[in-house]
Amino acid sequence: MPYRYRVLALLFCLVLVMYLDRLCIAVAGPRMQHDLHLSPAEWGWVIAAFTLAYTLFEVPSGILADRVGPRKVLTRIVLWWSAFTCLTGAATGLYSLLAIRFLFGAGEAGAFPNCACAISRWVPPSERARANGVFWTATAVGGALTPLLVVWIEQRYSWRMAFALFGLVGVFWAALWYAWFRNSPWEMAAVPAAERERIGHPPAPREARVPWSRLLRNRNFQRILVMYHAYCWGAYFYLSWLHTYLQVGRGLTEDQMKIASSVPFWAGLLGILAGGYGSDLLSRRYSLRVARCGIGSVALLASGVCLLAATVCANIAWVVGLLTIGLGVMTASLPVSWSVCVDVGQEHAGTISGAMNMAGQAGSLISSVAFGYLVEWLGSYDRALVPLGAMLLVGGVTFALIDPAEKVLEGEPRAALAIQE
Repeated sequence: MPYRYRVLALLFCLVLVMYLDRLCIAVAGPRMQHDLHLSPAEWGWVIAAFTLAYTLFEVPSGILADRVGPRKVLTRIVLWWSAFTCLTGAATGLYSLLAIRFLFGAGEAGAFPNCACAISRWVPPSERARANGVFWTATAVGGALTPLLVVWIEQRYSWRMAFALFGLVGVFWAALWYAWFRNSPWEMAAVPAAERERIGHPPAPREARVPWSRLLRNRNFQRILVMYHAYCWGAYFYLSWLHTYLQVGRGLTEDQMKIASSVPFWAGLLGILAGGYGSDLLSRRYSLRVARCGIGSVALLASGVCLLAATVCANIAWVVGLLTIGLGVMTASLPVSWSVCVDVGQEHAGTISGAMNMAGQAGSLISSVAFGYLVEWLGSYDRALVPLGAMLLVGGVTFALIDPAEKVLEGEPRAALAIQE
């Protein structure tokens, strides 16, 4: 097996562990809210505590990945978030839960920028959309498995035990990653020369500062930020509120919820695979813009329509079906979005992807808090879902305006990079 595929296998396992740890609280949410006496609005702030830290630490983590390399950075952050996964099970009330989830989010913030950095160093350009699809596939598998595992554990033991068990898994992954992985194929003697040549030389280490003032004025970069911000309004619903929406808002039992909330993530798995492979196929026949924006734009527009349709549907089977289709088409945009960061960022791939994900998680933060308050103000989980679907439509339109062939810092003199703007 080529060594770059082994790297992707490790990244797949990383993201699977990450999503088991992240989604555990969403599935255990109804029991935790009952045991800890939390209102919907307070629960929105618990979700937001994680998202706030996740947002704040995205860019620093991306910059650190570009400068230090993903080997050391990923090892440290996985150990960090695993510790706070375990501690979530020890929470005694709102304030302890807020503190623990904030620190948990600070750790997980570095995962995807470091994955993007690893892909930029280990995968040739013609395979990057599929490579991004590999670790995003793990998000769908994690999303599908988490409700099945968490409900089984909490019914036999408690929701606290689920956090303790999930937190231990990351420790094993971190040990394996640090022992085997290297920051580029050129640092690993066992990698065949032919594979090294296929991958190409890694980008030179960047000790210089990123010219943020120039970057923030770049319209292509601005559109990437807006697109992913809007996308996360819809996507984060599935990660944070779906299980409560089905159980409390739509009246499903806990056993019905674990099945119904698992099904959309299997569709998400198919969407990720289709988006990654489809984009690479189109990139060989057409332009990068067709390959990336064609898939990304259609995916977000279609998912927005599905979410809006679900809000006016009374039949629960149709609701689950629409939510399943919605996540399935939405996730086709994921490998495409992250491939765009590598396309336009080049040696700044970690920084650009971190900035994009920071903008996205700002959307997750706002939507997670807003959804809880909207439920209380409007007295309806369905009405609270309407703004999330509308934002997906905004994301679809914005994606169509991005040009993945335009390098956001193309032509930047190296001397200028040494100056912090």
